[in-house]
Amino acid sequence: MDDYRRIADRIADDISGGRLRPGQRLPPQRAFARRHGIAPSTAGRVYAELVRRGLVVGEVGRGTFVRATEPDGQPGHALAEAAGAALVNLELNYPSAEGQSELLAPALAPLLRADALGLALRPAAAAGTPAAREAVASLLAQDGLRSGAARVLFTGNARQAIAATLASLVRPGGRVGVEPLTYPLVKEIAGRLGIVLVPLATDEEGLLPESVAAAHRSAPLSALYLQPTLHNPTSRTTSAGRLEYLAEAVHRLGIPVVEDRIWSFLHPGGTAPLAALAPGLVHLVDGLSKRVAPGLTVGFVVVPQGRTEAVARAIRSGGWSAGGFALEAAVRWIGDGTVDRLVAAKRRDARHRQRLVAEQLAGFAVRSHPAASFAWWELPAPWRADTFTAAARAHGIAVTPGTAFSVGSSRTPDAVRLGLASAPEPELTRALATLAGVARGGAAAGTG
Repeated sequence: MDDYRRIADRIADDISGGRLRPGQRLPPQRAFARRHGIAPSTAGRVYAELVRRGLVVGEVGRGTFVRATEPDGQPGHALAEAAGAALVNLELNYPSAEGQSELLAPALAPLLRADALGLALRPAAAAGTPAAREAVASLLAQDGLRSGAARVLFTGNARQAIAATLASLVRPGGRVGVEPLTYPLVKEIAGRLGIVLVPLATDEEGLLPESVAAAHRSAPLSALYLQPTLHNPTSRTTSAGRLEYLAEAVHRLGIPVVEDRIWSFLHPGGTAPLAALAPGLVHLVDGLSKRVAPGLTVGFVVVPQGRTEAVARAIRSGGWSAGGFALEAAVRWIGDGTVDRLVAAKRRDARHRQRLVAEQLAGFAVRSHPAASFAWWELPAPWRADTFTAAARAHGIAVTPGTAFSVGSSRTPDAVRLGLASAPEPELTRALATLAGVARGGAAAGTG
């Protein structure tokens, strides 16, 4: 076995034995090399091996730290399913409304007749049905997008719509500009498609158009992926003025855009879609899982003129087509007003849960929006996201560390995202109070 692996094994034993604790900083590589009598290059290989095993994390400008681990001893994964029934899961984030099932059931009853069910269970094309396209076009018109129904395509969920759209726009090795904190599953999609994500600068108004131009000059960008409304995880909504500047920039540079609007339904007073300002370049992605229910999903993408077949081909080749039954259900729920009633209830619920956050986390640096169903908590010193996540898990609460959202080699944010929508309200209140106590009293735990 190589020397560097033997050394890595000894460090791994120290971590598993508790001699090196979560959050503890390893010495700089040159100091490590001197201590162990090895070359600096060998020390670099030891650290790289520890990173590969998921035992440590390197943070630019700060050093290398022992990672927090889950109770089973394995490094945690962002957005994982809850490990046990008792866990209060503030990672998953699916809004629900009281009486939701009773609202949804009537529209499904006619579909259960043998003749209707036979039609609904047939495979659906990427273009869906005329009724589905019209229903989605009417839904998006409420959000400020007046587009032809012919340019609507369907997938099984919004994540698949993002994947298909990126696959249609970007070849392996291509560069896609994103906000420096972005939707974690976009990072996974990019990895599977061989796409390089390029973090672009933002401020409180949103993405800076000059950062798009600078990155494009450095090496051409094949596309942008953006969340202008209720950005996940920060809840930032890009201002109307900034969207106009951004539309001018992408027109000038000729860069296509994937605009993720999945959370925009919670913020009816937000800005109009970027797709309304640059319809020839912007592919607008949305879906029904958050509006309606996570178990019966439909994703859709409104494509620019002339892009329908390219995106439809990507949907077919990826096996990402929507189910016929889900499409039929969506048409009925949109048409009979069920979606509108659910959306209204979920907007009220989100605002109520944000008030709980304001009460329970008063005095902390929490970034959010009154309409959002999540909150971005910038942790007090000396907490790091990894160690706080482990401490929260030890108290039976799952949160998402900032590392899950971070793109590139910039400093990892000492923050966690709190998903507010899935936990029952009493559990959420208790969890927030517990997390506040951990944050206030955990200086020793925070430093390991």
